[in-house]
Amino acid sequence: MAESGRPAATGAQSFSLDVRTRLRSWMRHHRNTASGTVNELVGSWITTLMTSLVIGIALALPGILFLIVSNLMAVSADWQGGPRLSVYFDQPSEMNARAAELRQWPEIISVEVITPNQAIDEFQQISGFGDVLNSLDRNPLPGVLVVAPGSGEPAQIRLLSERLAEVEGVTSVSSDIAWIERLYAMLTIGERLVMAMSLVLALGVCLIVGNTIRLAIESRRAEIEVVKLVGGTDAFVRRPFLYLGLWFGLGGGILAWLLIEFSLIFISGPVAQLASSYNSDFVMTGLGFSGSMLLLLGGMLLGVVGSGLAVSRHLGEIEPQ
Repeated sequence: MAESGRPAATGAQSFSLDVRTRLRSWMRHHRNTASGTVNELVGSWITTLMTSLVIGIALALPGILFLIVSNLMAVSADWQGGPRLSVYFDQPSEMNARAAELRQWPEIISVEVITPNQAIDEFQQISGFGDVLNSLDRNPLPGVLVVAPGSGEPAQIRLLSERLAEVEGVTSVSSDIAWIERLYAMLTIGERLVMAMSLVLALGVCLIVGNTIRLAIESRRAEIEVVKLVGGTDAFVRRPFLYLGLWFGLGGGILAWLLIEFSLIFISGPVAQLASSYNSDFVMTGLGFSGSMLLLLGGMLLGVVGSGLAVSRHLGEIEPQ
């Protein structure tokens, strides 16, 4: 019989937490884990900086190549010098009528009429052989229509050239399609090179982060065993390492952004000088806000993936004895 004034022994009791309490506890643990891993990385800042720098270089290489290719594509799309088709006529009297007809074609932007007299005057100014040309009995240059196609695709230019050759009065059609095909081929090679390099270096980033997390797991083996011994779940143990990978990826993304911007500043001066020599006001563009955010998010994602793979592989090998 229990003594007077003392509560009777009730034994072990179990309590059930509501959803709100569990959610608050889960969020509190995430917040503490995130801040704790940041403090840990700041404490060993030299190792953190070296690892983030390696990740940043791996992310910056495809980023710089992507900027070069995208700026070249912008130049090829906005360049005022091409492509052009030259349509030659034996009878200059037909040129104005054919020019009015061609201006109605939807695949043609503009048509410029160059008469034989205009052609020889221009040739005299460029070549400097004015006296020789004046000694000729007749003008040897034909009339020409300079056609600006609406599409820069080599296949569309070739089809337009074949159609123009069938116009009445046209003797021949010439185009500078060869350099256009070479330009598009080089841009295609550049795009695929960016994709291949991005995939390879993304795998490299995952391996770098995974190896760093593996070393962190081995250094905490005893701590992990104790946590598992008192009932800690794999998700509870995995969480700090995932945050480590996240911060490594974010740090690498920031350093990659800085490397890309410094590289852009370094080469923008010579590029501007080259553009001015061609009477162009072209200026190289950077990543912009969306590109910068994509770079940072990509680095964070690769960091989480790399750390997740490492934790999934090595965490199962650690069990309390």
